[in-house]
Amino acid sequence: MVYRVTGCPSMCVTGEMINRRTLVNNVIDDDTTIKSMNTDPSSIINMNFGTKNSTIIFAQSGSTALLPCVAYNIGEGTVSWIRRKNIQHQLLTVGLTTYASDERFQAKHFHHSEDWTLQIKYVQSRDAGMYECQVSTHPPTSIFLFLEVVEARAEIVGPPEKYVRPGSTLQLHCMIKKSTETPSYLFWYHNYRMINYDIDQGVNVSTDLIARESWLEVPKASTRHSGNYTCEPSNASPASTVIYIFNGENPAARHSFNHATIYYKKSKIFIIVIFIILLQIIQL
Repeated sequence: MVYRVTGCPSMCVTGEMINRRTLVNNVIDDDTTIKSMNTDPSSIINMNFGTKNSTIIFAQSGSTALLPCVAYNIGEGTVSWIRRKNIQHQLLTVGLTTYASDERFQAKHFHHSEDWTLQIKYVQSRDAGMYECQVSTHPPTSIFLFLEVVEARAEIVGPPEKYVRPGSTLQLHCMIKKSTETPSYLFWYHNYRMINYDIDQGVNVSTDLIARESWLEVPKASTRHSGNYTCEPSNASPASTVIYIFNGENPAARHSFNHATIYYKKSKIFIIVIFIILLQIIQL
């Protein structure tokens, strides 16, 4: 026989009491809900990098190199920069504090930003190599960046010597190669004299610093325009060319003809000598 209890003694826990106890356990005085101890693992946001591993950064000698390191969700972690050279590890920065004795190294970070950029001022060829951006997670998490230092140089298009007839147009085109920064200026020199503004001398200069190019033009060249021309940017090695203003035969063609004549004469003498030696051998 089954007995159904219709009442409840004083020690029974009623449904209403359970509901009240649940409410007390989940609500505090200011009505703020307490976080559950059983946190869903899928809700945890892991730390990750926004900068790709093995990124290559190019910087020209003498400029400021910037190595980016974007790190998300680092929490209480700290970002450090380490220089790796062969088997040596050199601590450069921890947070915003610089530990390197070389003051050219500095970490750049803005409040509430995820970017921890390593700045290297007046970069030199010896600064090239591997750099590690490390976050102090458990275990530490890192990415590696590679810095390549290039030597920017100017280049005047065409041969190192140019020949121009009097009255014709002299044109020179200068380009900056391997440049990672816009130059502050680009000057043209004629025999060591700056001529960017010599309009009254028949010289026209047009420069596009952003494109890293410059053009020099003399519409009616004369003998006074002969000589050495140099293109010199503010942040790159200069380039030079020699201009010859000539009358009559092209000096380059005459120069080539003279070389050909000398070569022919030497060859002829060599053949005669060989012929004489062969005759002597036959007579023996």
